[in-house]
Amino acid sequence: MKKAAARNISGKTKRKVSAKRSAPRRKPSSKPGKLASAVPGVVITGKMGPRYAEVLTPAALSFLAELHRKFDRQRQDLLAARVVQQKNYDAGALPDFPAETKQIRDDESWKVAPIPKDLLDRRVEITGPVDRKMVVNALNSGATDYMADFEDANSPTWANNIEGQINLKDRWAGKIDFTDPRTKKRYRIGPKPAVMIVRPRGWHLDEAHMTVDGKPVSGALFDFGLYFFHNAKAQIAQGTGPYFYLPKLEAHLEARLWNDVFVFAQNKLGLARGTIKATVLIETLPAAFEMEEILYEMRDHITGLNAGRWDFIFSFIKKFAKNPNYVLPDRSQVVMGEAFLGAYAALLVRTCHHRGAFAMGGMAAQIPIKNDPQANAAAFAKVKLDKEREVRDGYDGTWVAHPDLVPVAKEVFDRMMPKPNQLDRVRLHVRVLRDELLKIHAGSKTEEGFRLNIRVGVQYIEAWLRGRGAVPIYNLMEDAATAEISRAQIWQWLKYGAVLENGVKVTPAFFERALKEEMNAVKKEIGAGNYAKGRFPEAIKLFSDLSLGKEFADFLTIPAYKLIA
Repeated sequence: MKKAAARNISGKTKRKVSAKRSAPRRKPSSKPGKLASAVPGVVITGKMGPRYAEVLTPAALSFLAELHRKFDRQRQDLLAARVVQQKNYDAGALPDFPAETKQIRDDESWKVAPIPKDLLDRRVEITGPVDRKMVVNALNSGATDYMADFEDANSPTWANNIEGQINLKDRWAGKIDFTDPRTKKRYRIGPKPAVMIVRPRGWHLDEAHMTVDGKPVSGALFDFGLYFFHNAKAQIAQGTGPYFYLPKLEAHLEARLWNDVFVFAQNKLGLARGTIKATVLIETLPAAFEMEEILYEMRDHITGLNAGRWDFIFSFIKKFAKNPNYVLPDRSQVVMGEAFLGAYAALLVRTCHHRGAFAMGGMAAQIPIKNDPQANAAAFAKVKLDKEREVRDGYDGTWVAHPDLVPVAKEVFDRMMPKPNQLDRVRLHVRVLRDELLKIHAGSKTEEGFRLNIRVGVQYIEAWLRGRGAVPIYNLMEDAATAEISRAQIWQWLKYGAVLENGVKVTPAFFERALKEEMNAVKKEIGAGNYAKGRFPEAIKLFSDLSLGKEFADFLTIPAYKLIA
């Protein structure tokens, strides 16, 4: 019974959440796996809903099966290499620029392939999940680009993933318009929609609802494969192309795998090499030492790198989870422009522009604060300062999480970057050394910071279990990356018995008391009724298990996925 329940999407709760953001979903059928019968070795265990057959076609499933059979062994080997690397860090090793690839870094002769015309100006990119309302609003937001996210801003329920694929397919078929039956509001794409860039899941995540030869497929290949198979030719016909953001890479060999996937996929569809274009997020500490190598491996298919600041902070904590010399202060004090974040941001611009690639800035997590003009103005001022720093550093564009912040970021880039980009700012004078990429921020560890991590982490996980991947909490847009920081920091402070600014020592007993007190506070904030209707018991248990675990869990989304898959 437990296994059957785990496969079912929670219909009542799911519809309640999604009604705020997208057209209501009809009840899925209870007949899993029928479409897979025509494809040998492929089994679909997710329930089939209305229109799912439009994307889960035999041809598409065959394409996914080919991707799995050709590349999954390589993926598994690379994931195993991550485990070995982490053991080295746990033993005290520090990351460095690889000696074996020095020739690539020293070779001045290579650059990335030319960038497509519709990607030459990427000054403001809006990010968000792939529900129908979000897709239309993001395309109409005034941003130059929209990153349609199957990763950190998406809770990867079967319904979210497949309906997201349907929504993106409808966008290229000219059928994305819809009327919300509850509000009667009409949603349709305007005359100048943002350029779409799709982010699949990372290499570490599986798609549990599809197996090939008895093994789950990679979430990355599932998301990429379905979108590319159904939309690449339609995009090309409409003057754009299949563009992707690639998350969580830790090494240039992982970039090589993506490049191999791209070459194979293009050949299968009869497309020219280099048709696919990707931007790689530099959001892990090891990848910061291999930026040039990543560009080199994907030079035919890459347009640039992105400074994924939140995941980068999480990765810094994770890689040094067992090193007492790298315990960070409060999350709010780990800011861009300083210490390891400042060094990595400068190195990214220098590396990209040297090789003819874009340098994309990171996420501004602030969102509008309704009914408080003063607080709203302060939030917008923070965004403005952040974006001005990015332009001065040489970035070619930036990210925002809310449509109301598009004009704020755009004003900064329009004022300070009158040209489409800053590729001509080749900052060869910039030199970033290994120790600069490892320098921690000065600051304090406070009880309020500790308790805030609890409130944010648990509330995010609870929403994620209900199918929401981008969640406004305390006037910031939280996603999986920021929740990872919350639980990672607590784990590390617990491990080393950090003493807070007020003299309190972080112990398991203190954590358990604070967790109980903060959940009572959350219950008061959102109301006892809403609290009772949520999935707080599961979220609290998972957050507690992750925080108190003897070993540091790589990603919270892996155990959390078992609760929704």
